[in-house]
Amino acid sequence: MTRNLQDRRILITGASSGIGKAMAHQLAPLGAKLVLAARSEDKLRAVANALPGGALVVVADITRESDRQNVLGRAVEHFGGLDVLINNAGIASWDHFANSTEEILRQIMEVNFFAPAELIRKAIPILTNGVEPAIVNVASMCGRRAMPAWSEYSASKYALCGLTEALRGELARFDIDILLMVPGLTTSEFSQHFLRSEGKAKIEYDKGMPPEAVAARIIRSLQQNKTESWIGSDTNWMLRVNRWFPRLVDWLIARRVRKLYEGA
Repeated sequence: MTRNLQDRRILITGASSGIGKAMAHQLAPLGAKLVLAARSEDKLRAVANALPGGALVVVADITRESDRQNVLGRAVEHFGGLDVLINNAGIASWDHFANSTEEILRQIMEVNFFAPAELIRKAIPILTNGVEPAIVNVASMCGRRAMPAWSEYSASKYALCGLTEALRGELARFDIDILLMVPGLTTSEFSQHFLRSEGKAKIEYDKGMPPEAVAARIIRSLQQNKTESWIGSDTNWMLRVNRWFPRLVDWLIARRVRKLYEGA
């Protein structure tokens, strides 16, 4: 199938910056009716004001049940329903697990897994009445191959990937498509909001993908109804090698970590 996004009612979480903001800028010219959700009202309104036709802005902390209900309720009130839910909001921590805390683990799981899971649960009855309804879960390469110093983040994205696969079968009876996006390193404001940023390895963010490129791929996958999309050369290389040589990847990663901690 080819999904036409003209007049489609689309909710994007984490829409105030990065990939979410880029998706809004690319979906609006296609004629989509957008609901933009994030915690920062000023940033959200700046995004909406720059869009042709504007967008519905809903300030929300999606880890709160009342905010999730409000986002969906506002979408129904304003547009009469919802056709696409894009779970894009996320947070991370860049440090080794032994140095981290239970609070950080729980916070990451709340934002990256429990919040989108519960948003999906509440959205199902609304999407059932939508036009070519779909759920798009933006995961990460770390959700298919966990990485050191990204332990909590990897766990949360693995959980999101697992939920996506399970729901694909469950939601088929409602004719709701559920799509998984697996991007690699992206150049955005994401790294500026890490809960911890003390990992020893050097991350070359300047070599990451522009959020606009990631957004374009996500939108194309939504139009083409592609079940799972690996986005970026780093993602494709890592996941293909890991598929056939997982023990080699384990060995190479462990060797690198040992070198980082030599003399520590």
